[in-house]
Amino acid sequence: MNATNGAPQNTRLVDALGAEDSSVRLQAALAVGSNPDPGLLETLVERCAVEPDFFVRDMLSWALTRLPPEITLPRIRQELDSERARARSQALHTLSKIGDKSAWAWITRAMLRDADDEVARTAWRVAVALVPEDGKKDLADELVPLLGRGDRDVRLSLSRAFVDLGDVIEPTLEKAAANSDPVVAAHARATVLLLRDAETGFDAAVFEARRVVALGPERAAAAAAAASGGGEAPETAETAETAEAAEAAEAAEAAEAAETTMTTGPTEAAEAAESSNC
Repeated sequence: MNATNGAPQNTRLVDALGAEDSSVRLQAALAVGSNPDPGLLETLVERCAVEPDFFVRDMLSWALTRLPPEITLPRIRQELDSERARARSQALHTLSKIGDKSAWAWITRAMLRDADDEVARTAWRVAVALVPEDGKKDLADELVPLLGRGDRDVRLSLSRAFVDLGDVIEPTLEKAAANSDPVVAAHARATVLLLRDAETGFDAAVFEARRVVALGPERAAAAAAAASGGGEAPETAETAETAEAAEAAEAAEAAEAAETTMTTGPTEAAEAAESSNC
């Protein structure tokens, strides 16, 4: 961008970043990132805080990564304390894109426990990406109290964060699996299953974990063995009791999920796309 037309071009780009049409905003963010200009740093950060479209926000974060980190990181750090949840979430997301390990010191307990689910989910992802090797156990201990939080997408994000921390977290999760709260216990068990077998789907892991929590490990193992022909079939009364317990666990989980949906609303389709890339 040359000096003679830089200012008018920037003005057009700033206007386009605020256009009504999301495709225009997306193209403008792409243009800014393709021709990085430190003079547009403030505009990009401000747009991140208010941009409603996930894909445009992601492009804005990419444009920020194209600027020198020595000017970008201090400005993004300011956004971590913003009163606007979207500003905090997108600032964390941008940190994950930049990947500067020094930003680990900025990830606080308050961020990991943010009342806004999207901020918390992003903080978990960034923390796992930036934490030093010797800090993984401590981070796991910070995340364990959050087991059972939120709806399916929130719990899946937390499970992914645990899995990304690696085997160091298994003893912590095994202890949480004995929690007296069946929701917490099932979430912990499901995460252990995912850690041990990455091919296990989250929903299948949750179903199996709920079954174990409802029946107890020994009865669950006996029922599984009987179902696979690996042992004698339990007594009829025992079989009925087992099925009833499993159905009760499913019903309780379904009721909880319905209540959560009513209070939090559905997750944006675009945010689900983000989760699939975590």
